[in-house]
Amino acid sequence: MNRIALLLLTFVLLYSCKEEYQPRNIKSIDIQEFNIINSSIRAIHATDSTKVFYAGSRGDVGFKTIEGVSLNALNIAFSDSILPHFRSLAFNGEDYFALSIGNPALLYKITEGEYSLVYREDHEKVFYDSMKFFDDNLHGIAVGDPTENCASIILTADGGETWQKLSCDDLPDFEEGEAFFAASNTNIKTIGSTVWIASGGKKARILKSTDYGKTWQIFDTPIIQGDGPQGIYSMDFYDEKTGIIIGGNYAKPLENRANKAITKDGGLTWSLVADNQNPNYKSGIAYVPNSNGKEVFAVGKTGISYSKDGGLNWLEISDKGFYAITFVDHNNAWLSGSNKIAKFRLD
Repeated sequence: MNRIALLLLTFVLLYSCKEEYQPRNIKSIDIQEFNIINSSIRAIHATDSTKVFYAGSRGDVGFKTIEGVSLNALNIAFSDSILPHFRSLAFNGEDYFALSIGNPALLYKITEGEYSLVYREDHEKVFYDSMKFFDDNLHGIAVGDPTENCASIILTADGGETWQKLSCDDLPDFEEGEAFFAASNTNIKTIGSTVWIASGGKKARILKSTDYGKTWQIFDTPIIQGDGPQGIYSMDFYDEKTGIIIGGNYAKPLENRANKAITKDGGLTWSLVADNQNPNYKSGIAYVPNSNGKEVFAVGKTGISYSKDGGLNWLEISDKGFYAITFVDHNNAWLSGSNKIAKFRLD
């Protein structure tokens, strides 16, 4: 056997003998809660296992630590002392950005305890739901409910210094009654130059762009839809092909029909999983990092659920209600909810 053939055989043997990731049998988690009085927290960005940045419903933003200490905490007030209700939060590697719901929409840049208004939109229908930066930290995107016949989408290409709203001429048409849910800042996901956004209400669909939001496609999903509170509330992608969506009916949170689906082709097609099985309505979902897309957590007001097979089967591991979840690493995550933030650890 010549040297090249021997090297090829060695490579094949090593590759075939490589152990596949074995998901953990997680039946409980250690949760440490911290009170944030009079604030609904739906948008968080985990910095590490000891600190998380949050934006709340009373213009409050800042870091929360595992000691319960708030760092660089701010209460941002608009004219006439109006406190913005923040449900969108993003980080570009240096600065944080918090975006309010309602009219007017107010987008603030937050740097070392100082803040400045970088975008404002006045419209009776304005309602922004979520925001993310892309991997290059220069391009960013925020999405809101339609003010015309398409999604409201604003983009930045300079790290958040300036933002521009896309014309409906550059976006897919929306059905009357199709919109988004500002439940956890997780109905939007970016990887590389690709972004996915999930809708709900009259239709539950996926908008996808592979060029930083310049051009768009839209794809149907089998998630329950047709009524105002029905649809997709949260989404995550493990890689550019493997993704999961979850939601349901906020008004009927115990229902579990057609509220979970997965994709293996980057969001072009979706298949229902665990249909008519728990978990029921959830507002946040996230893959565990470095789990080969096997381990998934979902949170909502009905509790916390865990899957070790990519979403096919689930186990409820806590009845504590939360809105959002974000992982720091393979073992640590942060949660947010009504008047609280929490840290959990997997052992």
